[in-house]
Amino acid sequence: MAFSDEINQAIKDAMRAKDKVRLSTLRDIKSKIMVEATSGSGNAIDDGVVLKICMKLFKQRKETYELYVQQDRPDLAKEELEQANIIEEFLPKMLSEEEILVEVKAVIESTGASGPQDMGKCMGVLTKKLAGKADGKIISSLVRSELLKN
Repeated sequence: MAFSDEINQAIKDAMRAKDKVRLSTLRDIKSKIMVEATSGSGNAIDDGVVLKICMKLFKQRKETYELYVQQDRPDLAKEELEQANIIEEFLPKMLSEEEILVEVKAVIESTGASGPQDMGKCMGVLTKKLAGKADGKIISSLVRSELLKN
């Protein structure tokens, strides 16, 4: 089943269950997919594009949640966290920092990187390899710390 088909099925299930938060979150995902499909970029909407859209929405929800927590708005923070958790159900399992570190060390060794000047070389390989499985900020910080050790 295609990723967008899964979302459509989840929308139907949420409608049957009368789950308003889940329904609005899933409709938001679907609307972003439709906007991308009609943007005129000519790119086909495959599972990779849908995954990127979901990752972006998840990240936005988490950042907004943290902002509301800082501003002492628990009512709004709770809603953002619920939406982030719903979106997370459709994302692949994220790697832990230890798993990312193993990948980082392997790439540093395979590319022969020896210092911070080789960070771009490592990041290019890692961002393609770990796309959708790890946050770019975490990858970047781990690469930087490992290259500074060399």
